[in-house]
Amino acid sequence: MTVAPRMPHLNRFFSVTLVLSVLSGSFGAFLVEHRSPVVTDLEITGAPDGIVFIADPHVREENLPLIRETIREINAMHPSLVLIGGDFVFGSDDDLAIQSVWSELDAPTYAILGNHDYRSGDTATTLVKKLTQIRQTRVSATDYDLAGLNDGTADAAYADRVAAALEANGVHVLRNQSVDLEIDGKPVRLVGLDDGWAGRAKPPVLEPTDAFTIYMIHEPDCTAPWDADLILAGHTHGGQFLPAGVADRLGLSGKSSMGDAVMYVTRGIGTSNLPREVRATSPEIVRIVPG
Repeated sequence: MTVAPRMPHLNRFFSVTLVLSVLSGSFGAFLVEHRSPVVTDLEITGAPDGIVFIADPHVREENLPLIRETIREINAMHPSLVLIGGDFVFGSDDDLAIQSVWSELDAPTYAILGNHDYRSGDTATTLVKKLTQIRQTRVSATDYDLAGLNDGTADAAYADRVAAALEANGVHVLRNQSVDLEIDGKPVRLVGLDDGWAGRAKPPVLEPTDAFTIYMIHEPDCTAPWDADLILAGHTHGGQFLPAGVADRLGLSGKSSMGDAVMYVTRGIGTSNLPREVRATSPEIVRIVPG
């Protein structure tokens, strides 16, 4: 297979995330809790007005106040469309019933699944394994194949239950699918990839379009230079334990380029693998505005 070289920021992502995965258990208890999400205005040339993006809610009883605050802030923006970039659960079957919180969103909502929704790479041991696997994987926009990451550990039945719980509460889950929409009077093509770390991401074959095109995939290290205007990802939590601004400089959050597309990695909303909602980086709501 013809492959493209891994992007430098993905190499940084691997090394920094590996260090953070080791440190998180040791230093998480000494960090400050950040409960209120920060709104980031992301200017994109040609974008329609009224799209909001969040990721990594990891909904559980302990962070329901944060999730509800986030939803209230989103509703106050009166968006035309809400996008959610995966990792809806913390990892328990108990997390499925409380996905009903998404029924409180007022706008049409589309989402993808993340690695936690497949119970893939969600422990310290499996995280290191997945980071090693993705580092050895080579992908390009024209020859994209992450099937090698499907090592039999992903819980597809659990992911189906997560997706069903979301659909029952008004969240349309895209799993290697696209949908054509009209937002703010402009045609928009939304492409949602299934989870990369679970080996389930497979971009659909699409006809060319002049519509503003958005790709969503959970892990930024599973992106490719697709024919898109905007690529949205999450997963990193902005480093979670890094001081403000450092994660952007390391490529773990913020705006960058992927081919001709703008890529944005959000810091996300919740936390994972921790008993409390502890993070050094503030939770983030991304509001996409015309440039």
